Order: sequence, then C-alpha cells, then structure tokens
Amino acid sequence: MASEKSPVLPLKSASGRRMQNRDRLESDILRQAVRVFADSGYEGASIATIAERAGLSKQNLMYYFPTKQQLYQRVLDDVLDDWLARMDLLAHPDDEPRDVLRAYISAKLRFSREQPWASRVYALEVINGAPLYGEQIRARVVPLLRKDIAVFEQWIDAGKIAPVNATHLMFTIWAMTQSYADFSAQMALVLERKQLLRRDFDEAEQLITQMVLAAVAMPATVNSTGEKKPP
Repeated sequence: MASEKSPVLPLKSASGRRMQNRDRLESDILRQAVRVFADSGYEGASIATIAERAGLSKQNLMYYFPTKQQLYQRVLDDVLDDWLARMDLLAHPDDEPRDVLRAYISAKLRFSREQPWASRVYALEVINGAPLYGEQIRARVVPLLRKDIAVFEQWIDAGKIAPVNATHLMFTIWAMTQSYADFSAQMALVLERKQLLRRDFDEAEQLITQMVLAAVAMPATVNSTGEKKPP
C-alpha cells in the first residue's frame, strides 16, 4: 500500500519576503508621518523627525520616499482613500433618507474617532488653502459632494425631505463631525479629561443626528378635521 505523502508547501521566495518587509516599513513610515504632519504641518515637519520615530535613518526613509512632498502626498492619498471609502453612503436615492443620514453621520464620527491624526493632516492642508493637494481634492472630493447633493435634490423633489440648501447641509455635517478630531484637545479640556472617550462620540452622534433629521423633516400636514398628519 502506497504511503501518503504530506503536501510540500512552497517556501516563500526571497522577493516575496523583500516585498513584505518593504510594505511593513512603508506602513511604519506612514504611521509616524501622519502624526508628525498633524502636529507640525507640512512646513514644520522634518524627514529626520519622521525617520527617527520610525526607527530608520534619514537615508533609509528617503529610499522609500525621496522627498518630503512625496511622503506628504502619500499620506494625504491614504487619508483620502480611507475617508472616501467610509463616506460613499449618500449616493443611493432609493434608500430612506433618515437611514442614509444616520449611517453617514455615524461613519464620519467613526473616522474622527479612529483616525484623528489623519483628519488633522487633511484639515491643516485645507486651512492653508490646499497648496499641495488642491488638485486631488477638486478631482476626488468635489465630484462626490456634487453627487451627494444631487441625491438630496432628488429626495426634495420626491417629497422625502424638506427643501434645504443641500450644499450647506453637507458643510454643516462635515463641520460638526470633523471637529471631534480636529478640535478634540479643546473639547477634552472643556470636559476636564485627557482625551475624548467613546461615550463622547456616541453622545455627539445622537445629538448631531437629531439636529440633521430635524432640519430635513417634512412639516406635518393638517387634514380636513384639523388633525396633524405626519409627512
């Protein structure tokens, strides 16, 4: 009776190991870079500081990212990829507006809670007029925003929500949710704690959702007997 042979697993190639190490080092560099850019802005950040925090020499870091601008662009690319993936929730006009808005607000606050440094890097770039990333914002953020505004307008035309200025409603949602990352230090001071807690985000989500849904709620109608009917 022939004996069964155990399958021979292929050894990981040297090139595969090198790629894995490269990916790990890039992740380490980017994780430290987002903190430094968030703390110091583009002008104040230094490659030497980022390299030191990542446990590399400046020369080694520059093998992966030859210039500070290339590293900064990569950080913002990753920030925007993550943010847009979470934010792609509104452009579904057949869904119920209340459910969509709840999910959108929840996703925005979750990003602020999970990626505060990324949010601050993006905010600093925009506050400074987006000198190094304006084209990417125009190419990727603006079309998505316009698509979401079109969904609001479809909901308004269908009588699903009250007529609102959809552009400014989106600006308001962004401002309310992103402030929990960009101004979390100030909020923590007011709350007399070192940092915001999960319950702070939960309470913020509840309040912001209530405010937004109240803003878009259709007014109750009055029937022939004088009773108010829900929209």
